[in-house]
Amino acid sequence: MIRECEPRQSETIYEIVNDAAQAYKGVIPVDCWNEPYMPIEELLHEIKEGVQFWGYEEDGKLLGVMGIQDVDDVSLIRHAYVRTEKRNSGIGGKLITHLKTLTNKPLLIGTWSAANWAIRFYEKHGFKVVSIEEKNNLLKKYWNVSERQVETSVVLVQV
Repeated sequence: MIRECEPRQSETIYEIVNDAAQAYKGVIPVDCWNEPYMPIEELLHEIKEGVQFWGYEEDGKLLGVMGIQDVDDVSLIRHAYVRTEKRNSGIGGKLITHLKTLTNKPLLIGTWSAANWAIRFYEKHGFKVVSIEEKNNLLKKYWNVSERQVETSVVLVQV
């Protein structure tokens, strides 16, 4: 079942994000890796800034999360993670399909350029990578990320 996550679930969201983000370790640039990948303070800040998390739940256990955030004239898909043991079971696809119904604004996704599996996933679900110039402009306009992250990321748009 897909449902909006509640504030009391922030610790569970934190666990899912940091479990699933282990896939990035050794793949993204070393200077972009943090331990934990997303500290709880950062997660709470993201929620405060308007990231609305949705979760996929089975038997009362949250197995995956994905956020959506309205920023000006677009919506951003943010922080898409599925527990490692449930990866490749269709949970991410169900979440992104649901989130696409929540907005009429153009949808954008940012991810690490080295995360080939993530890029393939988003492309499979109707997104395409934009040019480097457009990526740089979009990341600087709609995200609050470091210059290093801009250099090492891609942006995908819904087609």
